[in-house]
Amino acid sequence: MNRQNIHFVTGRLAQQALRAELQTLSARHAFDFTIQVMPISVAALMNGQWIAARIEVPDRASQVVLPGYAAAGLETVQQACRVPVRIGPKDLRDLSLMFGENPPPADLSRYDIAILAEINHAPQMDSDALQQIALQMKNDGADLIDIGCDPSGRWEGIAECVRGLAELGIRTSVDSFDPAEVAAAVAAGAELVLSVNSSNVEAAADWGVEVVVVPDDPLQWQRMEDTMERLTQRGVPFRIDPVLEPVGVGFSNSLARYFAARTRWPNVPMMMGIGNLTELTDADSAAINLLLMGICQEQSIHSVLTTQVINWARTSVRECDLARRMVWHAVHHRVPAKRLSDQLVIARDPRPLVADLDFLQTIAEQVKDRNYRVFRQADGVAVIGEKQLWVDADPFVLLDRLLEVHGDTLDPSHAFYLGYEMAKAELAVQLGKRYVQDESLDWGYLTVAGPQRHRLKRRRSGKGAGGEIGADDDSAGDSRAFDLPEGD
Repeated sequence: MNRQNIHFVTGRLAQQALRAELQTLSARHAFDFTIQVMPISVAALMNGQWIAARIEVPDRASQVVLPGYAAAGLETVQQACRVPVRIGPKDLRDLSLMFGENPPPADLSRYDIAILAEINHAPQMDSDALQQIALQMKNDGADLIDIGCDPSGRWEGIAECVRGLAELGIRTSVDSFDPAEVAAAVAAGAELVLSVNSSNVEAAADWGVEVVVVPDDPLQWQRMEDTMERLTQRGVPFRIDPVLEPVGVGFSNSLARYFAARTRWPNVPMMMGIGNLTELTDADSAAINLLLMGICQEQSIHSVLTTQVINWARTSVRECDLARRMVWHAVHHRVPAKRLSDQLVIARDPRPLVADLDFLQTIAEQVKDRNYRVFRQADGVAVIGEKQLWVDADPFVLLDRLLEVHGDTLDPSHAFYLGYEMAKAELAVQLGKRYVQDESLDWGYLTVAGPQRHRLKRRRSGKGAGGEIGADDDSAGDSRAFDLPEGD
């Protein structure tokens, strides 16, 4: 079988790092390669038309790989080449993904856990505000919006609330022990009642909808069976919730109740109210939600009740939606919930990349343009500019050094830009995240997509102002300063 020969295209500053990476990969995956170094410092500034006019594909090449930032104009390059052209990763250290060293993205379209998102103290809210919250929860993945009533008194406006949500296409449940309050909500369209125990079980037969059974006393959860039998006799559908307790007041014992209940009633639908843990634990909710959803998936608990009142849990619905897809895939494919999605990896990154100091020194010696480049190093921030390299853990120290050397040419807008980028790099060091200049830090599902608002406009006058790319560069691209070893 003939070995594949792949032709890689890059810029001058990334060629050494690319060659070193390909030598390692080619030995593991048995392919040959050639590298075409374009007359440009930063490969990220190339576009399709510019590449097509300069590319030279060897006769033995079986495919061409362009840098990840060169996706625009791919069709133009393909027309200029006789072999297939593909876009590689933006970071050359991710080239291993092209050769199957990590599994392909998991299909996370399937799930079987329903999310009930509770709006707490609904009677105290303005109807417009309540509807806005409900719509957001639905958009985040909630299947039902649970209307949380107050135990202090009957809410006369609950029917109007439920009808208003129904007009917006929002399904609802009602959380109340008041039979009259529940009856009004059900008549208006609520399809599930939270909660039923011995105190209101007699009224349940009149509602005509499914109910959630909870124990009168969680420590005597087996007595739910009495309520379950009475509902069965009256033909009322139900699911059960043995009640999850917070850490410190019985969490592990309450979790054991779910396992015991599933063993005792293997075919009874179950629900877990997870807000008691996420709202009452001083920790970000994403990992907690994933763990609880994993327990639910393995125990065939096919609905959860969550809320998002406290700030650290304010996006719990979205987290539960992402988590239920991951745990479904993990359980049904019998694989760990690892490398399925990085959307819930928020504070840190799956693969933090750190610029090597020796490599940065090599880059500094080669750079000819007037742009500053900011890098994340192992324990600090590095800045390259005009053949010089500055490194320090404190961005303020770096800025002082830059001002000492280039204070006469570093205008306020560019100083602000550098400060902004160095702050991002410092944050990446502190949290163990990947930093790429001119790109947003990756916050998982919380990352804000869109254009880089902070990118400086191209300036053609003054050192360090983001001017020309280089005397021999033939690019019409902008002047953003890319993190070269992580960007090409």
